Amino acid sequence: METVSLSARRLAEYVYRGGSIDATIGSANAMMEGTRIHQAVQKTYEDGDEKEKFLSRSLERDGIQFVLEGRCDGLLFRGDQVIVDEIKSTSRSLDDIESPVPVHEAQAMVYAWIIAEEHELEEIRIQMTYVQSSSREEKRFMNAYQKSFLFEQVENMVAIYEPFALLMHNRRKKRDDSIAALTFPFGEFRPGQRQLAGTVYRTIEEKGKLFAQAPTGIGKTISTLFPAVKAAGEGKVNQIVYATAKTTTRTTAEEAFRLMKNSGLEMSAVSMTAKDKICFKEKTICQKEYCEFADGHFDRINGAVMDILENEDLMTRDVIEQYAMKHRVCPFEFSMDLSYVTDAMIGDYNYVFDPRVSRKRMAGEQKRSSVLLVDEAHNLPDRASAMYSAALMKAPFLALSRVESAGKTLRDAAKRVNKAFLAIKKELESTYVMTDTCPEEWLEAVREFYEEAERAVHSGIREDGVLELYFAVRQLIAVTEQMDERFYIYIQKQRNDVMLKIVCMDPSDFIAGSAKGYRASVFFSATLSPVSYMRTMLGGVPEDYGLVLPSPFSKEQIDVRLLPVSTKYRDREVTVTEISAALTEAIRQHKGNFLIFFPSYQYMEMGYDEFMLEDEWEDLHVLKQSSRMTEEERDEFLAAFRHSDRQTVGFAVMGGVFSEGVDLPGDQLTGVAVVGVGLPQMNPERDELKKYFQARGLNGYQYAYVFPGMNKVQQAGGRLIRTESDSGVLLLIDDRYLTPQYQKLLPEEWK
Repeated sequence: METVSLSARRLAEYVYRGGSIDATIGSANAMMEGTRIHQAVQKTYEDGDEKEKFLSRSLERDGIQFVLEGRCDGLLFRGDQVIVDEIKSTSRSLDDIESPVPVHEAQAMVYAWIIAEEHELEEIRIQMTYVQSSSREEKRFMNAYQKSFLFEQVENMVAIYEPFALLMHNRRKKRDDSIAALTFPFGEFRPGQRQLAGTVYRTIEEKGKLFAQAPTGIGKTISTLFPAVKAAGEGKVNQIVYATAKTTTRTTAEEAFRLMKNSGLEMSAVSMTAKDKICFKEKTICQKEYCEFADGHFDRINGAVMDILENEDLMTRDVIEQYAMKHRVCPFEFSMDLSYVTDAMIGDYNYVFDPRVSRKRMAGEQKRSSVLLVDEAHNLPDRASAMYSAALMKAPFLALSRVESAGKTLRDAAKRVNKAFLAIKKELESTYVMTDTCPEEWLEAVREFYEEAERAVHSGIREDGVLELYFAVRQLIAVTEQMDERFYIYIQKQRNDVMLKIVCMDPSDFIAGSAKGYRASVFFSATLSPVSYMRTMLGGVPEDYGLVLPSPFSKEQIDVRLLPVSTKYRDREVTVTEISAALTEAIRQHKGNFLIFFPSYQYMEMGYDEFMLEDEWEDLHVLKQSSRMTEEERDEFLAAFRHSDRQTVGFAVMGGVFSEGVDLPGDQLTGVAVVGVGLPQMNPERDELKKYFQARGLNGYQYAYVFPGMNKVQQAGGRLIRTESDSGVLLLIDDRYLTPQYQKLLPEEWK
């Protein structure tokens, strides 16, 4: 008999799509507010009551055994009465809730049926406890149910879910059969690939965490995905979660799945695209009055999911858009729904690590049987720091206070925040100040604004700027609740404006917390060095697995040249002419395509202007990265290296879109120049970071400046050699490359 494990919450949500009081497309609040509200209610329970009780019971239907399970928030005993307490937080006014919400009650009914069966109860009570997330007000509904009625309700829900379960069962069988016959999609492993793939497989098998540094060009994506796919076929993995930093690396993962599909793999994978990019409407306003795809989305989504799963394996952006248009559903929410049921999810770091957009409906059991693969993991600490930081400016509140259509209460709340900003501005004795506590009156005004904005948003307000400001305030309040010694507050005057920013210096605990619960997690990159630094920043511990692979490429493939001149800020005006002359000579001698990387846009512009003073570049195609390039412009930039009939030279920025995840093998790129050692700009915020790590017994300057900078250098230089047949010249321009401190951070083949 086939067995299907199914959480009570998943079953209820499938049957009662959109039935939640907060089930608005793009809703600002998750249906579950978090553990704090639950714990506050559970603290009021009496002795003998149970909380977070795990429940499981089987129900057979049409030859399939459905194992229904979940955690009951509370099991209360009041005399001879047994009560299931289901706690839900909501951002809406409790006056809007006149009776239990169907999807919530359905979830509780599953729990109540299981308990009634286990305790042989003919009657059991369900208590729905709603908590308003801002005011913490509570409202309860209590109803008694017969066991026979509960069984009928649960059986009806399972009957609705059954076609989907059969579809998933058939897909899973085809998947596992195809994996059993799957071989590595390339004829043979590159040097180092087999070792990486084997280590990833063992990490999954042993439920561990791996930090792997593998050289650029080795084929890390297929070397991590292939063993994860094999583990899925053996029942060790339920889902592969592939987290990426950039669109280019997402595309690489899609191509790896396409290669395996061409080799016979039948496995579903969905690629996530940011909401504002995939939205069909001109503005991303997720309200049914504005968007026909949001209006009735929940009525049509189950059909859309069934349709795409019956016909597609690789659900890229184009495929998602095609089916979303066909069924008139929100493409973003469609892809989010698919991310819970497909065999693999490819998406930005946000969907795993950002508390605002991470997949909160991922049940614990599903997570425990999933593997997390984090590509280009050296990017994650900075990205995670931004996820747990927040900033507000005074100007948007002043502007909103003058918008008549926003309503008096919201305008008045905005005025109070603006006034609090002005008070802060008057107290500033310099252009900025750094502190570890928020101004109390300012924070109180911000919280009051949040409550008013929340009411306005849920009442359907659509004025420009209100939603953006609401989300910004919500993020800041969430960050204040996490603040400790890992955070600081930066307040700065900006002409007539004032900015208050809360910065997370060390997100390592948050990264570790997000990765916790997966069966296994693999963090990999070409630049996870120094190992102790990256392991610390990524929330690892010494007991975690580590792998450092040597480069498979020979020193003969790369001609490393050093120009020992100063690129320090104070010397740039003096040395830019010498640097330009060295670049000119290298390009004339080499004759191949060149990428030239600078540590900042300003420095790049200076180098570009000096370089273009030459009069003899008629046969040269010179390109320059801009700070806000569209995807089409990025594609055009790279296409010039692949298809131009002239020698092509590109000026770019270290740490930007062209320094990572870009493959230009063979004659497409045969020269790279790296100007500087990539150090972040010195400023009070970086110095605060330096002091933070120094206080923890670490080398603060290296953690704040040197290590992040040299990671960018290695990534930029790594664009040069991508295959065993590549060769080229690497020009390192900075006198600091001669010092031991920087020499030891260079890849062995560069020395």
